[in-house]
Amino acid sequence: MKGSVKKVELASVDDLFSTEESRADDKRERVQEIPLSELHPFKNHPFKVKDDEAMMDTAESIKQYGVLVPAIARPDPNGGYELVAGHRRHRASELAEMETMPVIVRDLDDDAATIIMVDSNLQRESLLPSERAFAYKMKLDAIKHQGVRTDLTSRQVGEKSQTSIQLVANQANESQRQVQRYIRLTELIPPLLDMVDERKIAFNPAYELSFLKPAEQEMLMDAMDYAQSTPSLSQAQRLKKFSQDGKLSEEVMEAIMSEEKKSELDKVTLSSDTLRKYFPKSYTPQRMQETIIKLLEAWQKKRQRDMER
Repeated sequence: MKGSVKKVELASVDDLFSTEESRADDKRERVQEIPLSELHPFKNHPFKVKDDEAMMDTAESIKQYGVLVPAIARPDPNGGYELVAGHRRHRASELAEMETMPVIVRDLDDDAATIIMVDSNLQRESLLPSERAFAYKMKLDAIKHQGVRTDLTSRQVGEKSQTSIQLVANQANESQRQVQRYIRLTELIPPLLDMVDERKIAFNPAYELSFLKPAEQEMLMDAMDYAQSTPSLSQAQRLKKFSQDGKLSEEVMEAIMSEEKKSELDKVTLSSDTLRKYFPKSYTPQRMQETIIKLLEAWQKKRQRDMER
């Protein structure tokens, strides 16, 4: 009977003649040339992209040879693609006046994308303390959020025998303690963290200062400006103790910051302007320093000979 005949769906010609290998190939990742304008930075990307000398060298290399290592991006729901790895290559391509760059597009959720973004940048030789601090924090949060799932990134998530902080530390070749200390720096207000990046405040004092409340850190900025000084480790530890005891006031801060540091009592500082009067204009600071050391060594030897006579 006609009514009992079921509708049969016929395979398309492409399906009939495609092989299992070709269908698998369709699913493989491919390198695509994507317009730079369609590539957007990763949300809360902790690594700074600067137009410094290294960036200019990269741009010049891209002009000559192109981008040799493809970036990684994921589709952006709002259009275009979100860069996961390759922010510096993207900026260098802009400086090289390129229109596109090679990109591997992957479907990644937030946690998987965060881990790839962090791992691809932690391999860089020089990282600012703030970059390392926020990178460790973002990766730790992503691993904690993934839990024991292993279908998203690498085997790191499935290693139940290790805690999340152990995974971050082991893969960064750091101790757990050091990773935790770096993450603690994210509690600093931006102006103080900038001073850590600029090496105006050392890492150990910065760690102690991170325990101050944000309002206290704001007061500390004023106290440092008043004293024209930054905290030593001892001063930072005392500021932390006063804060924990609820006794840290503006007056206490100014009193601590106005102390004369022992290291400053034994320090002699000569400005470059003072030294320049005694050297040719072609001398670099490094060459001036080397020359001064040689002169001091010669003077010391002469003094010893005079004393032996």
